[in-house]
Amino acid sequence: MNKIEKIIRDLNAGNIDTFTALSSAVAKAGSEDAEFIRLDHERDRRCGFPEFIYGAGKSVDQILQIIPKLVEKDVPVLITRLDQATGQILAEKFPIGKYDSVARLFVIQTSKTTKRRGQVLIVAAGTSDAGVALEAKYTVELCGCGTKLICDVGVAGIHRLFAEADQLSAADVLIVVAGMEGALPSVIGGLVKCPVIAVPTSIGYGTALNGFTALFGMLSSCASGIVVVNIDNGFGAGCAATRIINAMNLATTPQ
Repeated sequence: MNKIEKIIRDLNAGNIDTFTALSSAVAKAGSEDAEFIRLDHERDRRCGFPEFIYGAGKSVDQILQIIPKLVEKDVPVLITRLDQATGQILAEKFPIGKYDSVARLFVIQTSKTTKRRGQVLIVAAGTSDAGVALEAKYTVELCGCGTKLICDVGVAGIHRLFAEADQLSAADVLIVVAGMEGALPSVIGGLVKCPVIAVPTSIGYGTALNGFTALFGMLSSCASGIVVVNIDNGFGAGCAATRIINAMNLATTPQ
């Protein structure tokens, strides 16, 4: 008798209550406990993308303990929001990986991320938005989705965007990254039929308010159906795009 069968039998016999049965069934399921973290190895199966690591606030020693546990499971590694000193240490310790100082993250690709599904086009309004856009790009790629990045096509020179019309139309999902007044997602939202995920950035002078003006502008967009993530959250946008691609893939796969 396996663990689940025993739990069900005990529940049916009245030996345990429902809460105890649920707690016993999920205890440590797919997780790996360390001194300071519980790695969730079942996240890919549940959510369609693996557990990634938010690097800010974690010590170098903690991150150095996490990475081998992911690598030995053949899980792609993505550590976000790293300072340059930490990123360089990780690159030295794990030469199979890569530290990107613009995106402020460290990645290790695996065999699972070489096959690409769908096409996520990431559009950055300005060069100053590139770090957030790259964070989205790495996230999408490590989730196993196809991606391409177009930079510096903001509304200050809108003709540059129109030159990319074919790529905009061909995308399955668009991630649009912009600071200042955050106008670019509204423009693109009026040109395409695919899902548009808007990412406000903290780029801009004075009344840009560290990204709040862009955030409010995107939330108030007159282009219907745009969804908006948090300020500078390229990672969240990448995960959202992956969920959409996974749902599209599931819908077209014979059952």
